[in-house]
Amino acid sequence: MIEAQATAKYVRTSAQKAGLVLDLIRGRGVSQATATLKFSRKRVARAIEKVLRSAVANAQQKDGFGGDVDQLYVRACYANQGPSLKRIRAAPMGRAFRVLKRSTHVTIEVAERAAVVRRSTAPPSTARPPRKGAPPRKRTTTPRSSTGRGARTKKADA
Repeated sequence: MIEAQATAKYVRTSAQKAGLVLDLIRGRGVSQATATLKFSRKRVARAIEKVLRSAVANAQQKDGFGGDVDQLYVRACYANQGPSLKRIRAAPMGRAFRVLKRSTHVTIEVAERAAVVRRSTAPPSTARPPRKGAPPRKRTTTPRSSTGRGARTKKADA
């Protein structure tokens, strides 16, 4: 089973914003994840798409890779917080506000899906299909007890 990863460091967005986009592609196939990122309206999706393509390229370079990119899926993806640039913004009456320009480290891990083995010699089902024009079967229910919670009994009245 082939596994590969790629990391982009110091991407100029917050880890929280990148995490929203990464949640969209986690567990999906590579082709579906690429399409999702291509049509995402978030700006960080372009940087994440580059990391995903790099992870796929890293998987293709590994020994034992089958050559089928469609078998790869996004096994894990996460955004860790990077260093923040501290800047000053002028405020009224000689004061200043601090502005944090955040960055993030994006990591994507791809892996090859295990081959699906299907049995072609499955026994036929024993359940019969319903007859055409037959009315649906009525479900039988058991009557409820009148001595349940809140019910009055003869002993309580006496």
